[in-house]
Formats: sequence, structure tokens, C-alpha cells
Amino acid sequence: MVLEVKDLRYHLPGNGRPLVDGISFSVGAGETLVLLGRSGAGKTTTLKLVNRLLEPSSGDVRVSGTPAHAVEPTELRRRIGYVIQEIGLFPHFTVAANVGLLPRLAQWPRDRIDARVRELLALVGLDAVEFAARFPHQLSGGQRQRVGVARALALDPPLLLLDEPFGALDPITRLELQREFRALATKLGKAALFVTHDVREGLLLGTRIALLDGGRLAFLGTPDDFRASSLPEVRKFMEAA
Repeated sequence: MVLEVKDLRYHLPGNGRPLVDGISFSVGAGETLVLLGRSGAGKTTTLKLVNRLLEPSSGDVRVSGTPAHAVEPTELRRRIGYVIQEIGLFPHFTVAANVGLLPRLAQWPRDRIDARVRELLALVGLDAVEFAARFPHQLSGGQRQRVGVARALALDPPLLLLDEPFGALDPITRLELQREFRALATKLGKAALFVTHDVREGLLLGTRIALLDGGRLAFLGTPDDFRASSLPEVRKFMEAA
């Protein structure tokens, strides 16, 4: 199993309010588990607990069988690809420099970095000859997001974390990227934890759906199980969507 989360909890320092309250799930190679829920449900907090941007109050996170707390945070994050809505590309870096950032930090040889950048740009549908020397401001929103995905894959991590990566895009580009991600996830066989509040996106992309409600896991199952569920939390979420 690539990602195992067991009885994970996170309480706010000071007032002790639980943002994540005893959730457990696992994600295997080739699976995309969608964390679905309203704003404040605990979705993004869960991602941050997985890659140790936040430290759990209690519970256990394992990546490829290794406890996350036993790995130095920087090393742990090199085993995890992270894609966010605002992409986070360095504006003063070219596309090639952005995609090759982590391999450079890992001290790969220059020729290996260049080859990996070309490979990744081709993987996300961007021609290296045309795009490698461009800067982020010279790209469309969809192109920047594709570069963000390429950068997350640079070190070939077994696990991807995606925090509403397509939410800021126009509907047509968003649908294109959703379809591309689904095909890419199938091709590469990565484990992915994908955060969204959009039920249609979740049902399209998810191998399984985890509905969070008030920091707790209200539902865990396949998209078909989610559609058929009579649980009040599921019905309420579906009706609101």
C-alpha cells in the first residue's frame, strides 16, 4: 500500500478544536482517492498532515510502508508530488528550470535533468522545443497547471497530493485537464489523493470517494456506492451540489 492513514487527528493549538477527527483510509498504486467535502471539512488539512506541513496530534501516516514521522520532512516531500490550485511556479524560472528544480536539489547530473524535463513536458502534452524556455507569465492557465503536474512528477514519486488543482480554470480547460489527469494517472499507476469540493469532479476522477464532514470520515467507497448511498451526509452533499 502506498499511503496508509490510521486514526489521524489534528487539533488546533490553543483551543484544541479538532480539524481532522480520527480518519482512516489507504491508497494503493493506481488508485485515486478523492477527498470530497465543503470548505472547512478537513480536506486540505489532511493533505498537509500527510506531507508534514502540519504535524498530527495523534494517529499514523505511512508512505510506502514507512512512518512519515520517521522521515526528515524534506526527504518525505521528495517522495510525494504536490500540486496546488495556484500552481506555485517560480515566476523568474523558465519552464525547464521549474520542472527540473527537485532533480537539481537532488544533485542529478545536468544531462539527466535535461532528459527528464523533456520527458515530463512530453508526458503532459507540452513540446519542450516550444515551451522549455518560456516563463510562467508567457503560458495560459492550463499550460501553467500542466507544468505544475510535470514538476510534481519530476522525482517519480509513488504518491501525488492534489489540492483542487483545476478549480481556478475556465470550465472547458478544467474538463480538458480532468480528462488528461485521469489518463495520466492510469498510465503511470501512481497513488493519488485528490481534494475537491466539486462532486462531479470527484465522481469523474475518483477510484474511491472519501466524504469528509466536520473533520470526520462520513463515507468511503466507490463512485457508484456514493451515488447509491442513503447516508444523510451523502444525500445532503449531493443535493447541495
